Amino acid sequence: MDVDIPTPFSAKLLNVIRKCLLGTFTLFASLFAVCRRKRIPVISEDILKLPAIEVARKIRYREITSAEVVRTCIKRIKEVNLTLNCFVCDRFELALQEASDIDALIQSGIKSTDQLHAEKPFLGVPFTTKDSICVKGLPATCGIYSKRNNIATEDAEVIRLLREKGAVIIGLTNVPELCLWWETYNTIYGRTNNPYDTARMVGGSSGGEGALQAAGGSIFGIGSDIGGSIRMPGYFNGVFGHKATRKTVSNQGNFPPVTHEAEDACLAMGPLTRFAVDLKPILKILCKNPKDLKLDTPVEVGKLNVYYQVNINAPLTDAVDFEIEAALLKVVDYFKLKFNTNAQERDIKLLKQSTNIWFASIATDTSPVSLILENPNRCKVFGEIFKNTFGCSKNTIVPLLLGLFKDIDLNGEEYRTFKELGERLESLFKNLLGDDGIFLFPTHPTAALYHNESLFRAFNFTYTSVINSLGFPSTTVPLGLNRKGLPIGIQVVANHYNDRLCLAVAEELEKAFGGWIEPQRKMP
Repeated sequence: MDVDIPTPFSAKLLNVIRKCLLGTFTLFASLFAVCRRKRIPVISEDILKLPAIEVARKIRYREITSAEVVRTCIKRIKEVNLTLNCFVCDRFELALQEASDIDALIQSGIKSTDQLHAEKPFLGVPFTTKDSICVKGLPATCGIYSKRNNIATEDAEVIRLLREKGAVIIGLTNVPELCLWWETYNTIYGRTNNPYDTARMVGGSSGGEGALQAAGGSIFGIGSDIGGSIRMPGYFNGVFGHKATRKTVSNQGNFPPVTHEAEDACLAMGPLTRFAVDLKPILKILCKNPKDLKLDTPVEVGKLNVYYQVNINAPLTDAVDFEIEAALLKVVDYFKLKFNTNAQERDIKLLKQSTNIWFASIATDTSPVSLILENPNRCKVFGEIFKNTFGCSKNTIVPLLLGLFKDIDLNGEEYRTFKELGERLESLFKNLLGDDGIFLFPTHPTAALYHNESLFRAFNFTYTSVINSLGFPSTTVPLGLNRKGLPIGIQVVANHYNDRLCLAVAEELEKAFGGWIEPQRKMP
């Protein structure tokens, strides 16, 4: 049953104060942005404008070598990284050697192109991943300064599976400290800039990966998502990203390791791509049992039941910008005009509790601040916050602030209440969507914000995080640029194990609305 729980007066007052501070910050940020904006070069190599599956085909058929593609990616990374600061660690020499070995295998003719396609569908294709997904021999820091010398001793499961299918890992991309915020910044590598406007953020926590994909730095990328960490960077950078149904992709090899059931249930590793057609073949490799997701079962997009909602109406959360709302309604109109689909608008009251539901769904008996500070206590945390104010702390502000809050009592009434609300909301969606329904929903209420502006819009991540709590698959789909030249789009949500519906709709909308748009040389 859906219920509307009134917003407390204190939350309304905080929202008024927040908006006043936000207005002042945004004014100064917009003035400062004039000095910060820099351009990245246009993509000069056509191979970087092709889907990963097409790059793989060209390599198999000897139209281009893997080594040439790897060198092209290396060149592009070096072109854009001084401006974007999205790529943090390379294995270029090893990748080139692996690519040369792959080219020798193909040239030998030992296996036919059909055999290579069947056994190693991404043979020779270079990809990247975020600095919280382990790659053997590379740093695994998760942006934590005290872990800056930590080296991964083995590949994460998703990396192992992709390498087994022929893909070539070329390096790591930037993340926020502890992957705990949705702006990508840490004290090891610094801040990552948006390729569409370098005065703006890239999202998080797969922010470096989202920026690199948008800029054409690798053929595809792998991120992880516990509250929108694939979908928000995908959205802010105008590329596709998919969060799979809960527990269908292994989280082994995440750093720091996943040690709690609650985290494992919400966290999902998955692809970030410039082209929707790449999502399904990558997901087929990553998921534990492809049969569970029935990815090869055809989807008739025109026969799907379509539902949508524009705003979440949660406390301290912004309403959706009018251009994003217009983009969502254009998709609704598209379904009606092309397929005669009568999309139904919903006003699900329980979504107002999304923030509380998410915090309850990831609650554990371990404070995250213990991962960045040894033996933390409130005095120590206050001391680091004071040092941070003067730029002297090696930790970032958000994890430190979280260290001031009392841990959730896993036996308390409040925890049980929000867990129960989450279960009710999940049941409501399951009954609504069935096996042939999709839910169109904003990925985020605004386009990419100015750097640090997220501190005044802290709970806007709720539009994505609630989907993690419910365990549903979701794909973020780019739908063009707004009036300021920034990417906007929506997410497509389906019922458990119906990832194929999200992916099919993403491909349909890419054809209709154009998908990824190369970052413009002329800044807005």
